[in-house]
Amino acid sequence: MSESVIQRLDDTRNGPESLKVEADSEIEMPLAPLHPDQITTDSLKKLQSTNERRVLDVVDKLRRIGLNGTIELPQLVITEIPFPRKAGLCTRFATEIVLRRQPTSSVTIKINASKSRSSKERKKLSTFTWTVIDLSELPLIVEDATAAMGLGKIGQSAAFSRDILSIEICGPDRPQLTLVDLPGLIHSATKASTEADKDLIFGLVQEYMQNPRTIILAVVSVKNDAANQIILSLFKKMDPKGSRTLGIITKPDCLSADDEQSWLDLAMNKEVFLQRGWHVVKNRSEGEMQYTFAQRNTAEDAFFAQGQFKDLTRTNVGIETLRDRLSNLLHRHLVQELPALKQELKTTLRETTEQLDSLGDRRETPQEQKMLLTTISQKVNIILRDAINGSYVDPFFDDVELDEPTTVGRNVRRFRALVQDLNSRFAENMRLRGHKYVTPSSQINEEPAPPSSPVSEDDSDDEDDSDDEDEEDEEGEEDNREVEAEAVSAKHHDNDLPEPEILTDEEYLNWVRKVMLRCRGRELPGSVNPEVTSHLFWEQSRPWKALAEDHVEQVRSMVKYFIQQVLEHVAPAEFKKPLEELVVNVVLDDTLGDGQEELRKLLQDKARHPSTYNHYYTDNVQKRRQQKYEAFVRDARQAATSGTGHLDHGRFKTEMNKSVSRDMEVFSAEETLESAKAYYKDEMKYFIHAVTKQVIERCMIEPLISRILSPTGVQAMTDEEVSFIAAEPPENMAHRAFLEERKQMLEKGEEIFRGAMGGVKRSRSRAFGV
Repeated sequence: MSESVIQRLDDTRNGPESLKVEADSEIEMPLAPLHPDQITTDSLKKLQSTNERRVLDVVDKLRRIGLNGTIELPQLVITEIPFPRKAGLCTRFATEIVLRRQPTSSVTIKINASKSRSSKERKKLSTFTWTVIDLSELPLIVEDATAAMGLGKIGQSAAFSRDILSIEICGPDRPQLTLVDLPGLIHSATKASTEADKDLIFGLVQEYMQNPRTIILAVVSVKNDAANQIILSLFKKMDPKGSRTLGIITKPDCLSADDEQSWLDLAMNKEVFLQRGWHVVKNRSEGEMQYTFAQRNTAEDAFFAQGQFKDLTRTNVGIETLRDRLSNLLHRHLVQELPALKQELKTTLRETTEQLDSLGDRRETPQEQKMLLTTISQKVNIILRDAINGSYVDPFFDDVELDEPTTVGRNVRRFRALVQDLNSRFAENMRLRGHKYVTPSSQINEEPAPPSSPVSEDDSDDEDDSDDEDEEDEEGEEDNREVEAEAVSAKHHDNDLPEPEILTDEEYLNWVRKVMLRCRGRELPGSVNPEVTSHLFWEQSRPWKALAEDHVEQVRSMVKYFIQQVLEHVAPAEFKKPLEELVVNVVLDDTLGDGQEELRKLLQDKARHPSTYNHYYTDNVQKRRQQKYEAFVRDARQAATSGTGHLDHGRFKTEMNKSVSRDMEVFSAEETLESAKAYYKDEMKYFIHAVTKQVIERCMIEPLISRILSPTGVQAMTDEEVSFIAAEPPENMAHRAFLEERKQMLEKGEEIFRGAMGGVKRSRSRAFGV
């Protein structure tokens, strides 16, 4: 705009109009020194009634604590179209005129740097601060501010700037009012202003106008054709309903007879409809520049009392009625917006608090970092202890998915249930898949093996699908725990575990005979070399190693998955990688190594010659022989019994003699096989117990409580290790500072609202005589 906001309201020669800076750097100086108290005219005082001041005080206090950059505050923005007809430009940046009620009078000028500037430029511009008591100094300071923004001579430097010149005028009689003077919109590029300048001003004006709480004063001059004035189309875009725009027509004394009717139609709200309507004011002419306020107002009244302008509603013409109109408009607008503003403030405060909470405790110093890490370690230790002991009281263990396996999603958090399930599956796999050979007769009493996949008990039997899932899962990212769990599950699917080779009873016995032949020593016929049982057991238990290693790997994967969920629940997200690198992976590698070493020892024990002191072995051998003898007697009795039920003792004796094998090799093979089976069962039970207790529990589960981020372990860490884990990233520190500052402003805003509401309540109480 070529004229200031305050001048637009007061039209005073000795006021801020004297601050106008022309593009050719000529500054119109006031004729005499001007004290800041002179800036508060009767016109400005009349602009605000007592009620209006009370409402404006609320918005002003919110603006003063800096909330105008956090929530959209109600404001009044004046836009003026006419581009200066001189060779240069007038307003080259936004000017914020802030009137503040303070005990002492002063004027403070500063530059609010644009956010688009670099931090170095913003820091430099922040040093531009002036405090004066004589307004005659303002023009020179404004010229210095123009240079500080990098705006030199037109055509040789940037024509406009997105920086804001803030002029704060304080005094005991000031109204609480903030006005913004924006550069006039440019119709087309010239030598003085480029397309970039045109876009810059358009964007700057648009930023202010698009705020839904902004009242737009769309100022148009009759010196330019209304159809060519950009502001008419711009405010239609920003305010389609015209609910927050008041149109102001200036310089009506410059109208030609041909254009008079079209401008009258606009003033009567016929051409461009606005809910707030239009207003017409007459500026001082060239010959009236020395008029006093009273003379200026008299001349304006005389102008609107003649010609076609006399037909306009009196409340829609003249500076006096405009002041009253603006006063009422501003008050109604603020009263209407304050409830929504209060709600937005509360919502923003809640969101800001939640964001601050998500950042966790402050951790800038080593002491703060170790304190936070110790607190986290205590929480981790409690959860680990409860999870391993099967005490699921903490909220961490909530939201169990009952229809899913123990190894999926949040079910992993109930870690003891998961380990028990994996151990049970291992025991079942040992029973059904632990032997290399099996006969149909031995499968009669065996139940079908349940799926051992830790992902889903409803896995498809389609081998092709399983293979495809395996490949896709293994290509998943390590940080995606769901994908990792699925990959582990697919990897350990039943189809990947060893399956027994089915032999007939004859083939099975023949295998034993072959082993016996290969192991013969100096034993007599019918006797068996003791090493035969060893070789039979070693061969038959060959799958144990693969099954046990598979179980160890499953447990290790589930432990890692479980620890990840614990850390995710307790620690900030940025702790995850350093904790895994410095603590978790080290501990898991150690426990895995300990478990594998313990398993290696168990397998070494298994590779020794069989020995047992468990009566279970002899009981089984005796029991099997008795069952075999009873079967012989039953078959002989059945063959020697006639249809009438008479038992032929001779026939019975003959049948019994047939059951006694005359082939000593077959007899020895059968006896050896029974012995090997009995020992296999005895040793299998021991192996299952040893793997689950010694390998899994002792080596892989129990150490987690004392080694995964224990409080004592944290205290033993060096400052470098603590910093590696808990140091707050610079971007987080900057974000925290920003959020804390914003929260502080919002909390002050709440206090301002509470104080304002208390004042309103007290006023109402007094009105009712309470």
